[in-house]
Amino acid sequence: MVLEEMTPEDRYFYLYLLTNPNTTQIGIYKITQKQMAFDLGYSLEGVHSLMERFIYHHKVIRYNHQTRELAIRFWGKENLHKAGKPVMDCMVSELKEVEDFSLIQYVSESIQKPEIRQLYESFCQQKEMFSVTEEIDQDDTYLEFESELLGEQEDQQQAPTPNIENRIENHPLDVKEIIEFWDANGFGFTNLNAKQQLLSWLDDSTFIQPKEMIVKALNIACANNKRTLSYVVGILKNWKNESLVTVEDVDSYQVNEKSKSKQRQAPQYFSTGRDIPMDFVFDLTDGED
Repeated sequence: MVLEEMTPEDRYFYLYLLTNPNTTQIGIYKITQKQMAFDLGYSLEGVHSLMERFIYHHKVIRYNHQTRELAIRFWGKENLHKAGKPVMDCMVSELKEVEDFSLIQYVSESIQKPEIRQLYESFCQQKEMFSVTEEIDQDDTYLEFESELLGEQEDQQQAPTPNIENRIENHPLDVKEIIEFWDANGFGFTNLNAKQQLLSWLDDSTFIQPKEMIVKALNIACANNKRTLSYVVGILKNWKNESLVTVEDVDSYQVNEKSKSKQRQAPQYFSTGRDIPMDFVFDLTDGED
């Protein structure tokens, strides 16, 4: 297509879109048409004409005029072949900055490596979940949420759990706070199944403060460097078995346990033989002639 369908000016503009300083690892970046015109030495009308040609004729880019974000369609096919941790971490941090979620889906369609494509798709789902918790007057596009978050996991669970959309509707701020804490503290950004199971504790009628209890357990897991779902759930189950229903109950319980532990560890001293009289004076020469 580049060799046969693009004019020399098209190829020059496409090369600029692929290599300008605003490009990112994910193939989506912010740039204004005014900046393009300045960098290339073109008029705004010339850049606008080229953009329309690349969007509607060549169909290799998309551009959001409101967020000023540009996505390159075949970026994933040509560039995203390695899925090491540094690369994945870089992509996660850049995907967090994308405002137009449809651009993430647009680029993901050409990604051939399963791990990277799964990251893009799961991030789309995460973005949609967060958008539901935003203010009501936002665009209706953000109110859609894919049921696939649970669909693939239902057969593995012994009993069905309430749909995550119901939890978002019932606890919008709680869900957002828990997920943001999970993502920001290294529990596994793409582990959607673990997040879903953790959110099920919001429906636990045993706790008076379910959200606060979950966040408390996450904090304890971080402090002990045990960032796994099983460790967090184990903490919550222990509190449930001990009939601890509020954060205050947990704090009091922990203080009592620490006090008991100190008492068990405190050394005990026992006197041996007879006590030395208070008025005793030790004389080294006593008994000598």
